[in-house]
Amino acid sequence: MRSVRTVAYELPVQLVVSHDLSVPMYATLRYEADDPYAVRAVFHPSAPDQGRTVEWFFSRDVLAQALSERTGSGDVHMWPAIDSGRDVVFIALRSPAGSALLVFPAQDVDSFLRETRSVVPPGAESSRIDLDAELAQLLAGN
Repeated sequence: MRSVRTVAYELPVQLVVSHDLSVPMYATLRYEADDPYAVRAVFHPSAPDQGRTVEWFFSRDVLAQALSERTGSGDVHMWPAIDSGRDVVFIALRSPAGSALLVFPAQDVDSFLRETRSVVPPGAESSRIDLDAELAQLLAGN
């Protein structure tokens, strides 16, 4: 069994409510070496210690691309921008339950991604996946 290396960053984000109003909240970006293509974003709509969270998964490559250009498809779209004089990444999420526009500090996203690359370099993701074990789990119905 491989050891799991995890990178987790808790950072302040803004939930955009309207052109003139945004609500501060926290998000935790989490990367696990044994799921090398994915980033889990856990949003804390209220104080982080109150237990209410919303989770989304998206591609590490898409998040990295969002630092320099518009990207995404389906329910997840991201793009870089300058907001109040600072570099940010906008992340738009949509689901049947609703939609959200979030603003992430680009510097924090970049730091998070640099650390994930030290755990699993780009291009080495497939070496972290045990396809036989994944197939066996699917066939077992788990």
